[in-house]
Formats: sequence, structure tokens, C-alpha cells
Amino acid sequence: MFSVRTMEDVRLLLKRFGIWIYTGDRMGDLEMMEEELEEMHRLGLIDKDTYLSARRVIVQQKQMFRG
Repeated sequence: MFSVRTMEDVRLLLKRFGIWIYTGDRMGDLEMMEEELEEMHRLGLIDKDTYLSARRVIVQQKQMFRG
């Protein structure tokens, strides 16, 4: 299990699997990260707790971005 509490943790988790996301569009980056996490969980690369905590961070970021 990988402890995910911040966006930096989400980025580090993705980087552990060779996934670097930066499109220049903040909301697009968040959407793409969410899709990658879903795929990683579906393939069994990350456990449910790691997946859910990472998604929670992304959802919080989306809410902050939307204002």
C-alpha cells in the first residue's frame, strides 16, 4: 500500500509506474490521472485503498479547481 494524501503523492505513485502527465491543462491532467489510476487498479497494480485515497485527492483538486 502506498500512502496517498497529496497531489505530489499521486504524481509519485504514477511515476513509480513510468506515468508522467502534464498537458498544460490542469483539469485535463486530473482527468487523465484519474483514468490511469482506474486502469492501474483494474489491472491489479495498486490495491483498493491506494486507489481510493488517490481518487479522493484528485476529486478534491477538481473541486478546488472549479471553485
